[in-house]
Amino acid sequence: MPPKVKFTKDEIVAAALRVARTKGAAAVTTRDIGAELGVSTRPIFTYFNTMDEVREEMYRAAMAVYRGYIAEGLKQAVPFFGVGVQYLRFVREEPQLYRFLFLTPRPDGSSSAMAAMRESQEQVQESLMRIYRMTEQEANRLFRDVWIAAHGLATLIVTGGCTYTDRELAEILTSFSVSACKAIKEVPGFTDGTFDRDEVFRKIIGP
Repeated sequence: MPPKVKFTKDEIVAAALRVARTKGAAAVTTRDIGAELGVSTRPIFTYFNTMDEVREEMYRAAMAVYRGYIAEGLKQAVPFFGVGVQYLRFVREEPQLYRFLFLTPRPDGSSSAMAAMRESQEQVQESLMRIYRMTEQEANRLFRDVWIAAHGLATLIVTGGCTYTDRELAEILTSFSVSACKAIKEVPGFTDGTFDRDEVFRKIIGP
């Protein structure tokens, strides 16, 4: 009679995620997971056939951690701003998970970063339209532009090149939000990209 499995599938995935948080998901091996659990690799292969299967479950678990951060942002008075702040907080507190989720290509070639952007956009769209008195198209344009800025800041953080404090990062996001909102509201054709760029700059800086 085979020995009883000591660990559940969820416990194995949780152990893999703990290892990933310290050494990076790409470097996690069955030996690492076994060492984290204090067992051989045998229990792992009770549930998984390959490390690719383990990494797929690690991806789901890491995404759950990320969504927990975003959920906190959605509770803020301005969910759009709250999501941006929480996105950067996730990067700072979980750099290895951020790399795994958003800087590592998925096996099917899809972009997790773009998928996360679309998901968050859907979650804040209604509040953007209501708070900023925008159409759906305008709200989506505002979200896209500020999200791209947030993603750039996230890359600086995760690569160790960011010298800004959390307060300064929040101020930067606010600046991008104000600039994009003003352009959407005051520049005809800005949202759909049909505005006359040269004419707009002439009005700003003069002849």
